Parts: sequence; C-alpha cells; structure tokens
Amino acid sequence: MRISARNVIKGTIKEIISGAVNSEIVVQTSGGETIVSVITKESVESLGLKAGKEVYAVVKASNVMIAVD
Repeated sequence: MRISARNVIKGTIKEIISGAVNSEIVVQTSGGETIVSVITKESVESLGLKAGKEVYAVVKASNVMIAVD
C-alpha cells in the first residue's frame, strides 16, 4: 500500500459495531491506544474487515479512514 497521508497508524481491529448504514471500527494500536472510525457497512464488507484483522488507520484532517494491504 502506498498513500500520501502522513498519519498512518497500524493496528488490529478489536471490535466492529454495526449500525443500519454505518459501522464503528475499533482499532487497537501496538501501544494499546484505541482509534475509532465510522465507515459505511458497504466499506466493511468490501475491505473484508473482521475482528483480529490488521489494518491501518489513516488520519487526514478530521476523518479517520481504514486501509488494508
């Protein structure tokens, strides 16, 4: 993966809280910090996100996006 964003934090999905349209993705970093991102359910499915999967939290402005290899 290559991305122009400077704030890329690797972590593991701790929990996915599904809603009707969006889902909260709870990511735990290796240092024990927790980052929460709200993304569409469609994105959860297309990225194949599941608890335990390693992901990248990409912080750009006030948004947190999730990226996978």
